[in-house]
Amino acid sequence: MLLSAGEAKNLGPSSGPNRLRDLCTFCTISLDQEEVYRTKVYEKSVSPFYGEDFYFEIPRPFQCLSFYVYAKSMFQIRDLPVGKVAIRKEDLCKYCGKENWFQLQPVDPHSEVQGKVHLEMKLNELITENGSICQQLVVQIIACQGLPLISGQNCDPYATVTLVGPARSDQKKTKVKKKTSDPQFDETFHFEVQLHPFIEYYLLKRGNCFWFVICRYLLQPKGNGTKSKPDDLGSLRLKVTYTEDNVLPSAFYTALRNLMLKSLDVKPISASAAHVLGDICRESVGYEALLPVVRLLLHHNRLLPFLTSVAALELENTQEANTIFRGNSLATRCIDDMIKIVGKSYLTVTLKPVLNEIFESNKTCEIDPVKLKEGDNVEVNKENLQGYVQKVFTSVTQSSSSCPPLMCDVFRSLRQLASKRFPADPHVQYSAVSSFIFLRFFAVAVLSPHTFQLRSHHPDPEISRTLTLISKTIQSLGSWGSLSKNKLVRQLLVISRCVHMIFNREVHKRAQGRKRIGKKNFKKRWLRVTNQELSYHKQKGKEALCVIPVKNILGVEKLEESAFNRKNMFQVIHSEKPLYVQAGNCVETNSWIEVLSQVSRCNPGRLSTFHPSAYVGGSWLCCKELNENTPGCKPCTATVLANIQLDIDCDRETERIFSFFSSNRSRLQKMEDACAGMSVYLGQQEECSAFTIQDPKETFRTIKELGEVLDDLQAQHDSKGALTDEPGTM
Repeated sequence: MLLSAGEAKNLGPSSGPNRLRDLCTFCTISLDQEEVYRTKVYEKSVSPFYGEDFYFEIPRPFQCLSFYVYAKSMFQIRDLPVGKVAIRKEDLCKYCGKENWFQLQPVDPHSEVQGKVHLEMKLNELITENGSICQQLVVQIIACQGLPLISGQNCDPYATVTLVGPARSDQKKTKVKKKTSDPQFDETFHFEVQLHPFIEYYLLKRGNCFWFVICRYLLQPKGNGTKSKPDDLGSLRLKVTYTEDNVLPSAFYTALRNLMLKSLDVKPISASAAHVLGDICRESVGYEALLPVVRLLLHHNRLLPFLTSVAALELENTQEANTIFRGNSLATRCIDDMIKIVGKSYLTVTLKPVLNEIFESNKTCEIDPVKLKEGDNVEVNKENLQGYVQKVFTSVTQSSSSCPPLMCDVFRSLRQLASKRFPADPHVQYSAVSSFIFLRFFAVAVLSPHTFQLRSHHPDPEISRTLTLISKTIQSLGSWGSLSKNKLVRQLLVISRCVHMIFNREVHKRAQGRKRIGKKNFKKRWLRVTNQELSYHKQKGKEALCVIPVKNILGVEKLEESAFNRKNMFQVIHSEKPLYVQAGNCVETNSWIEVLSQVSRCNPGRLSTFHPSAYVGGSWLCCKELNENTPGCKPCTATVLANIQLDIDCDRETERIFSFFSSNRSRLQKMEDACAGMSVYLGQQEECSAFTIQDPKETFRTIKELGEVLDDLQAQHDSKGALTDEPGTM
């Protein structure tokens, strides 16, 4: 969902002492009654301009999207509700993608209702003691679902059943269920009733009872709230874009998912399905369509080569080194998305402690003479600002061990690409990284910590000004002109080049047979791995007997116990003979395999198959092949990214990709027509200036394949139809 809270107009009562001219206001966004976002506080205006956008995935079912406007009072503990705009889920399509003015409605506690009730009713015929027949209404309260939270906490719900008749009323009550929003009641109540014959005629009779079931009823307001005139409270300008995906069974997405995953293998990358999606959606939703692509490739461990390819394509069209990765492009958007996904915990470790200190100490840092308040000392403020900036930079430059491996790999790749593109500029390798790590990551997180879940709400105006000054300082230091003079920042930018020790232990290593003379026995050795090399030593602290560069590692796998009649064995496959190692225990074995797999996961030429046993006595013990150079007989274990705990639903992401393709099908057709035109084949690009078409034949082939896959998937959607969950139905 994409929400734009634009502005409010004429807030508060139209006259009287409660006019909001002297109060600050803010707006909150709620799903049902759960607040999910809020805007900044805006000072003393009855027509504030909020101008904030919110994009988020909705993690649960909901009934109503609400916007509340509050006035912040200095003399009352609780903020004063001004009014609200509530849009039911089924009505969102009426306003989707368009700006609308909504009249604020009063915030009435009796109207703040949400949830569903599941109940069953039966009408039995009973014979009384005197032989007469009477009706008995049996009401079973089964459960409720999705009841509102009270101040963020589960309530203690109960249900009442009231039978209202012309002569009498009867009410019964369930037991109280503690601390739950989905109570299970399973209680039954009986009422003696007399029905009009007209009603009996329409009830279905089975045996000796009339019955019907109502599975789900939406809870409704009691109706005893008072309504004020809607134009008394002002209005709110909103733009809501809501999309709902109908996710099919996983098998239906196989073709489209595989087409997206093979994007990094397509040459040139501009002819790939992922790049085509970014091209055709650029005018409608910008590069928003690339987020599910990034998440899908990340889940399948194929993101790094794709990012490297699109970055290389952008650098081909970059003419000046000082503009490298500064614009909003397909490459920069994909890298931005990757950093925001994998860097959340990194930001928390690096910035959250110092941001908490800034919020709690709340020292004035204003250095603009125009904005200084009476009694402010600009020199003291400057010292405060310098102190905060120094703490932020110290946190950043000491965070190398916390930086996610994928971010380090991407920065290393960007540095290499930049140096290759501009070999005469020794500083471009740093500016290529700084444009992301500072300008698009740390500076943005400092400016808007609530966006990265570093703080729960917007800062107050004074702290917001402090964060703005710190962020601007970081941005200015992020340019190479400042970086060349700043050793502290330079230290961070070579983060992925720094050699740091990752793991070391005493092991038993089998001789590799690099010498013709000598036994191939096992000896104790000190094994050490850094992010640059694997080495073994006679003892800890001694010189290395052998060094294997990490870039030469082709695979790390377990070795069968039968190979050498030893447990806890693993093998490091590299450009020379395999290195066979016995770890101290099974836990250490797994640790070695995980660490070595992580540091070598992006090496070119990594093997897809391996031999799970050893080559002994002229043959492989596992497959009995005689040739020592025979390819492996077992698939290699897939390497999973460490330090990234993500819950990615690949079917959902693929459905989002399908949705973006479907809504931009006309643009896809235009791109296909451009590829088919003779002018493209002749090198004349006028007709396809809106697209990146380097190889028209390959791009045309991709688009045709996409068309077939999209048509098949659309047919599956049409055959399945939309799933409904209509209240009051089975």
